[in-house]
Amino acid sequence: MTHPARPRIAILLSGRGSNMEAIARACAAGEIAADVALVLSDRAAAPGLELARSLGLPAVAVPRETFADRDTFEAALRRDIDAHDPQLLVLAGFMRVLGSGFVAAYAGRLLNIHPSLLPRHKGLGTHQKVLAAGEREHGASVHFVTAELDGGPVVLQGRVAVHPDDDVAALSARVQRCEHIIYPRVVQWFANGRLRCGASGVQLDGGPLPAPLVEDCDDIET
Repeated sequence: MTHPARPRIAILLSGRGSNMEAIARACAAGEIAADVALVLSDRAAAPGLELARSLGLPAVAVPRETFADRDTFEAALRRDIDAHDPQLLVLAGFMRVLGSGFVAAYAGRLLNIHPSLLPRHKGLGTHQKVLAAGEREHGASVHFVTAELDGGPVVLQGRVAVHPDDDVAALSARVQRCEHIIYPRVVQWFANGRLRCGASGVQLDGGPLPAPLVEDCDDIET
């Protein structure tokens, strides 16, 4: 199949869809040379679906509870995704662990954002973990997805300082603002051909990326 000049993106979410909105608005503004072809959620009541529709984007639900097991659920996901022929899949707060078969089907074109400075604090509850450990920095990581949970190669990290008076809400808000900057940036790198991930690892601008790029997000106001 011949792919369009502007790649198509499928965005998977489970919640509010703030990262979806950041990416979609960047596409609409021409900051990302791609188009959002589909927004998909595993929850029919996800607020991100209505937000996507308000932005004029196709949005559908594939409710996990209507399927007997993960395999049949993921097969349904793949049918909806493949019908739109996306060149890139973006997980934007998609709260399901995807199976190895699903990940393999989209290897090298499946991105996720995780609210920590990976490899620190994989999984859930990252803000609480950072505060409980008394750490002085926190952030978010954009990475390619592999079968290992939050274990794929990291492309770009946004870093914020942890303030002495931070609680989970304040720290989460600052990290999320950082996410809305770094995630569209990585999506744009992929869309314009600068970023690739294959058997030899991550390539940026034609050369290997041996370690994640890091951006200081402390100048972002909350």
